[in-house]
Amino acid sequence: MEDTLARWRSEKAAAYLSNAVARAESNPTRAKLFGDLAAAAEKQAGILAKDLKQTPSFAPSMRSKITVLLIGMIGPRAMRHVLSASKVRGVSTYRCKVTPAAPKTAKGADGTEGHPWPTSVEDVGHRHKTYASGTLRAGVFGVNDGLVSNTCLVMGVAGAGTSSHIILLTGVAGLLAGAFSMGAGEFISMLSQKEMFEFQIAQEKDELERYPKEEAEELALIYKARGIPLKEARHLSNHLIENPEKALDVLTREELGLNPDDLGSPVGAAISSFLMFSSGACLPLIPYVLGYADHGILIASVISGSALFCVGAALSLFSGRNAFLGGARMLAIGSAAAVATYFIGSLFDATGV
Repeated sequence: MEDTLARWRSEKAAAYLSNAVARAESNPTRAKLFGDLAAAAEKQAGILAKDLKQTPSFAPSMRSKITVLLIGMIGPRAMRHVLSASKVRGVSTYRCKVTPAAPKTAKGADGTEGHPWPTSVEDVGHRHKTYASGTLRAGVFGVNDGLVSNTCLVMGVAGAGTSSHIILLTGVAGLLAGAFSMGAGEFISMLSQKEMFEFQIAQEKDELERYPKEEAEELALIYKARGIPLKEARHLSNHLIENPEKALDVLTREELGLNPDDLGSPVGAAISSFLMFSSGACLPLIPYVLGYADHGILIASVISGSALFCVGAALSLFSGRNAFLGGARMLAIGSAAAVATYFIGSLFDATGV
């Protein structure tokens, strides 16, 4: 009974948020989609209410109220991840992209070519697959975080006039503290995210078993909003529902905007974050580890500067900017931070201590 009540509240909250998106959405097609999805959520709540002895009154939670406030301030697109976490259907419509290999595309909700028209059940949800670029991107940022933070730490301590032994000890402490902090943070963050996604998928599976026709209609509404004629959309969604396993996969992708094959690995994220941060943080320590303490600051500056340029150039792969300009910008930002911490450190002269 408690589970049914929680599900009823979830559907009512989804309807409340979907209506808010419909009101805030400037595009009439998307506005109608979320209005229809709100009505569908209300209908599903009505089905659940039949299993309750007494239907309670619904009042939106503080979280839902804040979400609605933010939707009005920054728009539904910017809030799509929060909406997805709140189990609002149709959020994937904000992520339509052109698939060049698709033989036919439908008009997107904004009237532009955008959504690949599926030609078979296997085509549905294909565009939501993720690839290794996300891992590579996270790795590059991890190296950058470790490099900048530990370079600034080393420069700040060196500016205070401390011995090379203290500089090395401080740098190693900074490396370990930062790496463990990053690793623990990534583990907790990814674990919480994965548990939330798994809970949402489990709810979707239960809904598919309880009322498959309603789920098929919701999916058809999403496809209709992307330009597929309603008759074709209903034919496709009804065909999908006939295969429960495939239907769950597609509903997870289309309604929740999730890739069930890639919910993330907490352990993998923690290890990756730890290693990548450490690899960046160790670079300014190289001259002190190898015994070149007399020219440690100069050598560390050259190594860190070169690494910053390379990281900036690598990030241009994701931003599409010129690699040289990206590297130069990263070098300038990192150098400014290192110089600032060096001079701040020099204000705390440790030579007389």
